[in-house]
Amino acid sequence: MKNKNLPSPLISLIPIAVLVAMLAVTIHLFGSDALGGGSQVCLLAASGVCVLIGMGGFQRKWKHFEKAITHNITGIATALLILLIIGALSGAWMVSGVVPTLIYYGIQIIHPSFFLVSTCLICCIVSVMTGSSWTTIATIGIALMGIGEAQGFAPGWIAGAIISGAYFGDKVSPLSDTTVLAASVTGSPIFSHIRYLLFTTIPSLIITLVIFTISGLFHEASSTGNIAEFTQALDAKFYISGWLMIVPIATGIMIAKKVPSLITLFVSTALATVFAAIFQPELLFEIAGDTGNYILTLIKGCMSILFGSTSLDAGNAQINELIATRGMSGMLNTIWLIICAMCFGGAMTAGGMLESITHVFTRLAKTRVSMVSSTVASGLFLNVTTADQYISIILTGNMFRDIYEENGYEGRLLGRTTEDAVTVTSPLIPWNTCGMTQATILNVPTLTYLPYCFFNYISPLMSIIVAATGYSIVKRCVKPKEETLTNE
Repeated sequence: MKNKNLPSPLISLIPIAVLVAMLAVTIHLFGSDALGGGSQVCLLAASGVCVLIGMGGFQRKWKHFEKAITHNITGIATALLILLIIGALSGAWMVSGVVPTLIYYGIQIIHPSFFLVSTCLICCIVSVMTGSSWTTIATIGIALMGIGEAQGFAPGWIAGAIISGAYFGDKVSPLSDTTVLAASVTGSPIFSHIRYLLFTTIPSLIITLVIFTISGLFHEASSTGNIAEFTQALDAKFYISGWLMIVPIATGIMIAKKVPSLITLFVSTALATVFAAIFQPELLFEIAGDTGNYILTLIKGCMSILFGSTSLDAGNAQINELIATRGMSGMLNTIWLIICAMCFGGAMTAGGMLESITHVFTRLAKTRVSMVSSTVASGLFLNVTTADQYISIILTGNMFRDIYEENGYEGRLLGRTTEDAVTVTSPLIPWNTCGMTQATILNVPTLTYLPYCFFNYISPLMSIIVAATGYSIVKRCVKPKEETLTNE
């Protein structure tokens, strides 16, 4: 039964306003390290405001808040397990030589006339393989910035190509925490979510690649010496072999066969770990240290790359940064953030505030296009106000989940629209954690590279365009609420 004692939309926005204000201070104080604890504290404090308003002004009982929070956290249990396995997989893929081999062969396709499009494609591949836009930009992105500047390209163009490619992978990779988060919040199976994303993501990428190709053809450039230095450093540190491609190929086959994501990621991690022991034993020795027993040292090295941070010296600062891994421990801040965000979402739900705000959007979402457009606008608004893509994904998914369900649309449509609106636009906002981080890493101001991040602002527009065409959007028959209640 619908609770009539709902707070007004204005009162419901108070916890969000508190969250935004606290996040602004936290980001100012901690910068990109805000995810290390500051943002989590802000979420818990805002949750406390929800509880105070709900219990103090609207007679909500504590047990309702506790139940809603518990329900939210229980619902993401699988996603948290996936994140832990992703952390292990990223370490295994890197140290086994899978990712270095992909980079080694990929980077050699660069030609001055096709530098921009090659840069975008290389960052696409690396980010899909690593699942991290931040890692891609902070590693191969820095190398590509140096190469591009040496060839005479403007910093904004180079950064735009890097960020466009990096956020393609961040959006569609099964290793990406934002992809997993968007799928879990909207109740979509991870690989079903990714396949549905391709209907808007591939056209956006094609348009982006065409723009970068045309721009590169009209640019005269020279010097590819940095490429040779980069590939030589990789070749000297890792055993580069085409045999290592068995791992991503096997993973791709499992994804195509729709093997459950937990099984796919686990098998891929195990296979990469075995390949690390076969192809890169000297690196495992470097990580583990000599225990006096060859087998035990290999076992220790394999376990270390799965759960802990690793740092290898390749004699090149950029390569060192690229091949450093975080393992499962590197996912703990993200998991911590998600749990705290689930507390905030549960408190907003139990307090009736999320329902109150949702009613405002319900009145605006009269058609499929207006519903998707409202989701895009909400995602952008939350990205600007909360300054964090994780929080924005969670809030957008929670606000619109019931609206999509009541109108008979699949959760994966909401998941796709949320990623189109939130994930890729986060680096375009100067005060967002992503915008601040990428501008700092690349040493290019956000407003300088923003016009050239074509993929990042074409994606939300493409989401609305595809919704207008209705392509591959299935609507279920939904019984009116009154009929459903009567039948019950």
